[in-house]
Amino acid sequence: MTRPNLRVRVALWLLLPVLLLLAFDAWLTYQRAMDAAHAAFDRTLKFSLRSIRDAIRLRDGQIEVDLPYLALEMFESNDGGNIYYQIREEGGRVVTGYADLPEPRKQPAEPYRVHFYDDVFRGRPLRIATLRLPVHDVPSAQTRVVLVRVGETIEQRQALAREILTGSLQQECLLVVLALGIVWFGVARGLQPLNRLSAKVAARADDDPTPLDTAGLPSEVAPLVDSINQYIGRTQSMQSSRRRFFNDAAHQLKTPLAVIQAESELALRDIDGVDADINGERRQGVHLQRLNRAVQQAVRIVQQLLSLSRLDADSGYRVRHAALPLHEVARNVTLDWSSVARARGIDLGFEQDARVEVTGQGDLLAELVGNLIDNAIRYSGDGAVITVRVASEREQPLLQVIDNGPGIASEEREAVFERFYRSDATQAVEGSGLGLSIVREIARVHGALIALSDARGGGLLVSVLFPVRNAA
Repeated sequence: MTRPNLRVRVALWLLLPVLLLLAFDAWLTYQRAMDAAHAAFDRTLKFSLRSIRDAIRLRDGQIEVDLPYLALEMFESNDGGNIYYQIREEGGRVVTGYADLPEPRKQPAEPYRVHFYDDVFRGRPLRIATLRLPVHDVPSAQTRVVLVRVGETIEQRQALAREILTGSLQQECLLVVLALGIVWFGVARGLQPLNRLSAKVAARADDDPTPLDTAGLPSEVAPLVDSINQYIGRTQSMQSSRRRFFNDAAHQLKTPLAVIQAESELALRDIDGVDADINGERRQGVHLQRLNRAVQQAVRIVQQLLSLSRLDADSGYRVRHAALPLHEVARNVTLDWSSVARARGIDLGFEQDARVEVTGQGDLLAELVGNLIDNAIRYSGDGAVITVRVASEREQPLLQVIDNGPGIASEEREAVFERFYRSDATQAVEGSGLGLSIVREIARVHGALIALSDARGGGLLVSVLFPVRNAA
């Protein structure tokens, strides 16, 4: 597929209007040339009228015309060619010349001055000069009025106009060609910064994240390069996020996978080296239990990593918004975790101050509540009290998870939202450090704010404040 050439496109965009202007200018030039030709040739017609005027006499009541020899020769040599004349008495007889020479369509305002008009005579366009002339006979004191007309075909005038037009067009076409050449050269010069930029981009290494240099670029192109630099920055950020994700995933999965490998080898060793007695079966059961816990841990880490990957700001994930009852979502999730809490002697309860609706995606909101409850169960300790509360604060939906555990130190409350962060106080507790990271990402895609604070009487209070739901 051929790509459009910028120089060709600019040249064509300039050429089309220039050709239209050239055609309009050619028409104007031709009209001006015809006006000039009329002015020149009309002087000849005036001279012819004067020659005829001087040759007209009134004798004994009759109009006589005594044309000079040169005038007769001019008219006769052009008979049926270029020049025609007529002398007519006003209101009557044609004295001499062509009787069918056309008359003017309207009478001139100044009858005794030379007037010009255009008409067609015998199928040919004609330029005609006419003069109303009084003729006096002094001896008899008589006066007659005659109409003198001299017409000339306009071929010579048109030929002169075409000659003028041709000369003008030749000059203008030369100027157009020169202008296009200058434009072509100018565009080529203007594209040099882009060509240099293209060469720099082609020579860049695949892993070079530095932004493109905008120095020397035209102001019209600089925004494009700035957008490319922003795209490079976003791509680099996404790649860094992915590398960090894979590194963290490999680090977190290394321990449970090592446990799986070790426990499976021990189980196989017991099968090979011990008879099927009670002790051997017990040891195999212990190994299988450890193996099962390691698998569960690996599965949970993978699920959490997939959730983070899906919710990452660079992933382009879009929430499927719908009106949801937050109190029902929180109550159902609390019921789902109640058996886990009872197994550890934890009092897990639910409080609802109002019926609260939010706009969001149900499975993500359930995951948010579940991670907060899981986090509270893990770090509050056996016998703790955990309360999930849904309320409305200034018409904004509010979700809170309250526990009476050890809480989180104020200086660590921002760090705990980072992926895989584990404080020194929680190293002994089984976990991956991903729960609160997932909670923050789910809150972000829902436009919610999350805050950590001290609970009354000790412990941790996690508050998630959702935006006001717009009425449909």
